[in-house]
Parts: sequence; structure tokens; C-alpha cells
Amino acid sequence: MKKQPENRVYNFPDADLYMQCMERLKYAKRDITAFIEYGYDKQKMESLYTRCERFKELPNDDEAVGDQMIVTQKKYEAADKLRAVIRSLMTRVAVKYHNTSGRYRKFGTAKLGDMTDAQLLFCGRRVARVARQQIDFLAEVGMNEKVISKVVDAYQYFENAMHIQQDKVSERDISVERRVALGNKIYQDLVILCNIGKDIWDGNDPARYENYVIYESNHAIKKAKRTAKEESELDSLGSYQG
Repeated sequence: MKKQPENRVYNFPDADLYMQCMERLKYAKRDITAFIEYGYDKQKMESLYTRCERFKELPNDDEAVGDQMIVTQKKYEAADKLRAVIRSLMTRVAVKYHNTSGRYRKFGTAKLGDMTDAQLLFCGRRVARVARQQIDFLAEVGMNEKVISKVVDAYQYFENAMHIQQDKVSERDISVERRVALGNKIYQDLVILCNIGKDIWDGNDPARYENYVIYESNHAIKKAKRTAKEESELDSLGSYQG
């Protein structure tokens, strides 16, 4: 069974996760004496810090997408080159045989522009193979090993470009999985740290309690939006005397 990809358990950007961790670790270092009473010592703080620094250095998805786009463009260019040399070879075949003849159709180049990558690769191999089989019949129209070799070189280059693109797709998937897995672990550790911090200051120091509230800004935004919506609904009812 195919492994299901791990989903992110936090709903803010990775850069924000890193900054939140750095900020909360600063507060935890300030409150280290109280944290030790919960079994959360300096070593655990250093461990979280180390993971955060490793997380920060991981390539983000923009980098992976950029690399993937570059190799994809090279694959497109290789495909265009392969189609061009196939059409050039088939022009010679068409001079000798009508395009409805069996010898022409044997090359299998119909709908060349609509082929998938796999179909185009197979077509290139087939064209070279069939051309060699008929090289004696096509010699008078300039068919020779040099012409055929251009097709061989083109489909081999295209095949290599396909593999490189597929590798980049796989690399991106692996990179995303690695980043999500580490980010989730860091977030879980951040929640533990913040829960301890809130418990330490709950009922004692509201300001320091707020230091450990992860979604404080999001909560404030949602509260403001909800208040504005309620006020808008009241205004839409009109005045009592109206």
C-alpha cells in the first residue's frame, strides 16, 4: 500500500513557525527555573533550537519548483528537437512512399504533435528501427546512417531529459515530506513548551501568560472580524423608529 503523505498540523507559514519558536525559547530561557520544575531543562530547549536551525536551512518549495521548471523546460526542448528530426526523416520517406502506404505507416508517426512523452520516446525508437530496416529502399532519397543517427541521438537525449525531470519531481516530493515531518515535530514541541509556559503564569502574570499563546494574533484578528460582522448586521436592521 502506498504511504500516505503527512499533512501539516499547523496553519501558518514555516517562517512564522521558526520565528515563534525563537521567541518562545527566549521566554523559556528567561523562565528556566520554573520550566525545570516541569522536567523541561536547558538541554530540551537546546534540542528544540537545533531542530529549528536545521528546519530553517531546508530548501523551501519555491526552490524545488524552480528546479523542476528548469528541467521541465529542457525536456520540452528535447521533445521539440526529437519531433523535428523525425519529421525530417519522414520527409524523405514521403518522397519515396505515399503517406497512406504500408511502408510509410509502419513508422507510426501519425499525430506526432499529440503524443505523450512515453509515446514520443517509443516513436523515436521505432522510427530509427524501421528506417534501418528499409535503408536500402530509401537510399535514393538520401536515407543513411547519419540521418538515422540524428533520430537516435535525439530520442536518447529526450529520454535522459525525461529521467532528470522525473528525478526532480521525486526530489521535490521527498523535500516536502521532510520539511512537513520536521515542521510538525517542531510545532508539537512548541505546543508543549507553550503549555508549560502558560501553566506557569496562569493566574499569576497575564502579560507573561500571553508570551506563550501561539495563536494570539490570529485570535485577535478573528475576534475583530466577528465584532465588525455583528455591528454590520445590527446596522442593516435599521433604527427602531425606522
